[in-house]
Amino acid sequence: MDVKDAVRTAKEYLTDLYVEEEIVNVGLEEVRYDDEADKWYVTIGFSRPWDQRIAMMVRSHQAGLIERSYKELCIDDITEEVESLTTRSLGSPQTV
Repeated sequence: MDVKDAVRTAKEYLTDLYVEEEIVNVGLEEVRYDDEADKWYVTIGFSRPWDQRIAMMVRSHQAGLIERSYKELCIDDITEEVESLTTRSLGSPQTV
């Protein structure tokens, strides 16, 4: 599995898992490979519909904020299976 395969696997898994929440703005944030464990760690960011509504309410007080959630997926390099999904915090919301 190469880095592109790992990212594709992570995005497909995440969008399928959250299909009922209608996530948007799905994008790659970071990737790392653990040689010793043969694992890929892929962080994907996305927004949920209710994040957009909260951001719109806040805009009257601050420059537009983009609310995002971040998930790190651990993918086994040999089996190509997603083994875990954890929440990541990458800092405060971005200002546009």
